[in-house]
Amino acid sequence: MRRIPRRALLTAAGAAPLVSASYAWAERNEHMPIPGATTQNMLGAYGNWAADAIQDPPRLSFRQPMFTDSGAWRPIARSQFRERLMQPGGTSTPVPVVLRELEFDGLSIEHLQWQLPFGPPTQAVFLKPAGSKEKLPGIVGLHDHGGQKYFGMLKISRMSKEQHPVMRRHQDEYYGGAAWANELARRGYAVLVHDTFTFGSRRVRLEDVPATIRDNFVEVNPDSEEEIQRYNQFAANHEHVIAKSLFCAGLTWPGVFVFDDQRALDYLASRPDVDASRIGCAGLSGGGLRTVMLTGVDERIRCSCCAGMMTTWRDYLLNKSYTHTWMVYVPGLPRDLEYPEVLGLCVPNPILVLNNRQDSLFTMAEMQRADAILGNVYKKASAPERYRANFYDGPHKFDREMQKDAFDWFDRWLKG
Repeated sequence: MRRIPRRALLTAAGAAPLVSASYAWAERNEHMPIPGATTQNMLGAYGNWAADAIQDPPRLSFRQPMFTDSGAWRPIARSQFRERLMQPGGTSTPVPVVLRELEFDGLSIEHLQWQLPFGPPTQAVFLKPAGSKEKLPGIVGLHDHGGQKYFGMLKISRMSKEQHPVMRRHQDEYYGGAAWANELARRGYAVLVHDTFTFGSRRVRLEDVPATIRDNFVEVNPDSEEEIQRYNQFAANHEHVIAKSLFCAGLTWPGVFVFDDQRALDYLASRPDVDASRIGCAGLSGGGLRTVMLTGVDERIRCSCCAGMMTTWRDYLLNKSYTHTWMVYVPGLPRDLEYPEVLGLCVPNPILVLNNRQDSLFTMAEMQRADAILGNVYKKASAPERYRANFYDGPHKFDREMQKDAFDWFDRWLKG
């Protein structure tokens, strides 16, 4: 333990030392821990105090004894969740422009663009089996974060054999070399993948922010790997500015990206070739976060798969907030619901959670605690068979094995 300078414990007048019994004890025993000291965590000596502020179960948790009927509980908790999100207004269904239509690798593909009430136009890709005539179950494919904001929808989809090398490596690292949205579409689904707030076509443009914010970086060849890397570094450093600025507008970052994702859901549900009563969503990492939030807020999502993004508020608080984006946090929400319970707002709709045992973004203990929480929610709702959590060996990923399990889950609940 570092010795506390004696002069720091004295008043300015050199009178009686401003020292507690613990500090005095530490002065005498500098190599011994202060009694009651905490283990290392993100807040140091404040960690246990902050963790103790998290009531378990939170006040609107379905695990609270006052709630016995999930059908009566769900609108109460969901309404409070929506209030906490502090979303922007303007909820009309987007009217897309078709940029191009094509067939690729057995799929009919539409490259789309629509304008939301704020920000640059959204680009999206819609995929379904070529020649399909019937109404298909729909999936909102939610791309990841991955420290890669220059791209969005292209992280999990493909429209041709040509692929940017950055996206090829991205899919190799996280998805077993697959564009999983295409793979799922080939199984008989209508899949919509869109760029969400601050990614791809919806990213913050450098020319729109002051030079001091972007460290005087000016794009010359934006698609080059060097400039993409520089852009992603800028975007990472810009996250706290975005979050604080949104707070000043009475908004939250999750509220804005959920708005974007709900408008995509509006469009998917409006299509004549999609069965609006059979719509699911899925994603890895940041896409898993988006799955949690979209499922929690919107009853039109009937089946979900969250990959590589399940833990507890305690894990974020004490252990892992430094590894995560500002996109995670909804002020005040932990008082109402545990993080996994946001996904559980859809109970008894089926949900699948896929975890990796060596995922450095979470602790194993808290991934297991999240599993227990959701298991208890579904057991109390008399629907234990509609919840499943799988654990796989390996780091942060949504590889082919995990994709197969996710696709089988959708087949069970959206095609049956």
